[in-house]
Amino acid sequence: MEPSITIQKIREQANRIAACVTAMHPLVPGLADPPTQTELLKALYELTRSVEVVKKQLLKLEKRDDSSEL
Repeated sequence: MEPSITIQKIREQANRIAACVTAMHPLVPGLADPPTQTELLKALYELTRSVEVVKKQLLKLEKRDDSSEL
């Protein structure tokens, strides 16, 4: 598979994950259990952070590939 196509497919999946995590965030207060809410918010933050790392690495790879074409 062409790297640019692979990058696009991974980016699409990362965006889907980010959308799901974002959709969960406002639901957490409905649990009405502060310890659980705290842990879930921490976990959601870590998920978001990890997805952003994936997206950042893809961007770096794209820039590196673009610069080699010059």
